[in-house]
Amino acid sequence: MVATTDTVARNEWVPCGWLGQIAIGTNLDTMIFGQPIRVARIAQDDYRVVELSDAGTEGRSLPVQTRYNCIFTTLGEPTRALPEISEFDEPDRRIVGCGSVGVSTCPYRLIENFLDLAHLCFIHKDILGDPEKSEVLAYKTEHRKDADEIWAVDCSFYQPAASKASTSGQMTKYIYRVMSPFSVMLYKTVNSDPSRNDAICVFIQPIGETQCLAYMPMALVDDVSTDGDIIEFQQSIFLQDRVILENQRPALLPLDPTYELPTRADASSIAYRRWLKAMNIQFGILEKQAA
Repeated sequence: MVATTDTVARNEWVPCGWLGQIAIGTNLDTMIFGQPIRVARIAQDDYRVVELSDAGTEGRSLPVQTRYNCIFTTLGEPTRALPEISEFDEPDRRIVGCGSVGVSTCPYRLIENFLDLAHLCFIHKDILGDPEKSEVLAYKTEHRKDADEIWAVDCSFYQPAASKASTSGQMTKYIYRVMSPFSVMLYKTVNSDPSRNDAICVFIQPIGETQCLAYMPMALVDDVSTDGDIIEFQQSIFLQDRVILENQRPALLPLDPTYELPTRADASSIAYRRWLKAMNIQFGILEKQAA
């Protein structure tokens, strides 16, 4: 696998491990954008990330940030900061790292799947959706230029079991937030307190153009479920999605609007693809076919 030369992708922060995943004094060898890297835990809260040669020799040191239970790094010079997600700083919330799942597809397919309300009643039947209530109500998308993020607001969908803490079906309100080409989150109605939202994130480690690890940290209002129950619930949902994602063709994302025809329910995906096209990202993108 050859490391990408795409500057747009290289300049983004991406996860490369969980806090506490490795013991002090040990290493984790992994890869981002086709570039082998080593994550070393120097002390309790001190991590070092370096590039590796094909022979395993350590090379250039890379920037490191630790947020949201994850270790982040970049191959380039980021033009955007890591997103601020205030819910992770609220003292009464459950902060749960729901593991990382490997998926053989491009990172943008993962983002779009997360944004897709229409699939909930079919892929996550009787949990996040009901086939008898499959209509996706109109919602709004926004490009918030101050932060350069894509938001989808006023989303609502009937869910039989919206979370592990749910005891009955409900109309769940969603706000989606795409924070970078490789990170997305949603704010979701709390079953026990409609005045607050759970914060559910997916940060993607692009190993290669069609190989990813998806990290799922969550900041929840839930004093009932155990961490194990929450992790099991979230992993089961994601594994249902993985079957679909790994069978999508092409695995790379086409930005030519005539290649895959959208519907009204795909408004957030349309906004996301336009945003990717405007930033001229090349990594993981299907080149337009000549006529």
